[in-house]
Amino acid sequence: MGKKVFISDCEGPISINDNAFELAGHYIEDGEKFFTIISKYDDILVDEVKREGYNAGGTLKLIIPFLKAYGATNKDIVEFSKENVLLVPGAKDTLGYVKEIMPSFIVSTSYSQYIKALCDLIDFPFENTYSTSLDIDEYEISDEDNAKIRKYRETIIKNPDFEVIDKIFWDDILKLPIHNIMKNVNPVGGKGKKEAILDIVSRYGFKNSDIMYVGDSITDVEPLRFAKENNGLAISFNGNEFALREAEIAIMADNTVMISIIADLFNKSGKEEVINFIKLYMDNPEGAIEHSSINNDLKKMINTVDLPKIVIITSDNFESIVNQSKTFRNLVRGEAIGALG
Repeated sequence: MGKKVFISDCEGPISINDNAFELAGHYIEDGEKFFTIISKYDDILVDEVKREGYNAGGTLKLIIPFLKAYGATNKDIVEFSKENVLLVPGAKDTLGYVKEIMPSFIVSTSYSQYIKALCDLIDFPFENTYSTSLDIDEYEISDEDNAKIRKYRETIIKNPDFEVIDKIFWDDILKLPIHNIMKNVNPVGGKGKKEAILDIVSRYGFKNSDIMYVGDSITDVEPLRFAKENNGLAISFNGNEFALREAEIAIMADNTVMISIIADLFNKSGKEEVINFIKLYMDNPEGAIEHSSINNDLKKMINTVDLPKIVIITSDNFESIVNQSKTFRNLVRGEAIGALG
């Protein structure tokens, strides 16, 4: 077989965190509620309005003036990120194993400060990551604009209607100098993640069908669709409905062992072997594991955890999988983060 490439989102398949949600909760008044409102607004812009030039993950752009108004600095974001990385069980072992058997990359909408902290923790090469660059110290905010931004937060909390939020971001804030901090930050989400994948394929000489992509949310729609349309592996790990619509395979688990197993099979034997394994696993998990060609250490490892659920997504089982995946998503990441798009 030709060489394969492993590409994963970070928050969801690797870490439990939603770093931006947590930063908002730490720095902004009623920040978790505020972030949730903006995240839902972001989902509407992407999935329903389909606003031209706006990409999934834009929440990370929209909250920056508010982080700035409430005093967050580059140093704060670095320190907060370092102190609050929470991994999905098994993720460190999975990334450690997969990067030894195949080229591996993390493509994340998260701020780069958080991705650097995660890479330091799990010994993953930061140069093999793509994330959202943010230099919040580069911009100044006047006392007058600070007061306005805080007032806009209060308005959004009290009246989270789409039209109200839309006016604040695309009319009111655009009149303030601090709007440049939004204009100059480009979240790596949606099309940004697809562009990262195209960059990986181009730079390292992979074929599109060599891609194994793992994601879980609306920011992963574009890369999951790209992998599926090009006969790669498009995998949802505890994904929400947005991710499941575009994925071909759904993993639902409280650990990442199955990601390791699928990567091992894909790298050694290709997509057809992965699909055959999953079909057998859906009928007889223990038998499929026992008679597969996966690494013996992985066979031993999966026997130490609750057996993950893994299915091939079809139109017939889609609604059932959405409900099951939501249950695991909330179990692993908590209901507040699990409910985010």
